[in-house]
Amino acid sequence: MSDSDATTELVITRIFDAPRELVYRAFTDPDQISAWFGPVGWSVPRDSVEVEAKVGGHQRFTMVNDADPAQTSPVETTFVEVVENELLVGEEDVSALPDFAGDVMRMRLEFHDEPGGRTRLVLTQGPFSREVVEQARAGWGSSFTKLDKTLG
Repeated sequence: MSDSDATTELVITRIFDAPRELVYRAFTDPDQISAWFGPVGWSVPRDSVEVEAKVGGHQRFTMVNDADPAQTSPVETTFVEVVENELLVGEEDVSALPDFAGDVMRMRLEFHDEPGGRTRLVLTQGPFSREVVEQARAGWGSSFTKLDKTLG
């Protein structure tokens, strides 16, 4: 296997200055998803968001490039594990998308209490090719900056 064929998981840990229930809700409430999701320069129209936060349920929405609304990125995840205010695990079929290292991308979001009413979020996502993982890290970092403002 060449180095460009290697795969990796993205792991990000971030502390949010908000209680765990509010951070969890930011990932499951359609109004909140449309308010923060997507890196800077992208938005999520509220009418594109559907969430059914239960095992077998889904999270669907479309990110739209602010500068070129013809450029879109649909997301359609099926939840395989859900523990309210603690855990969201979803899988997305990415077999038709270029630059992904597998047919299914898995995302795990763990929500942990931190002192002072804060929340530690641990995001694990992949598999990604090594070339794409850093783009994903930057995208999440930008999105989480928007989430900080939404929670604040």
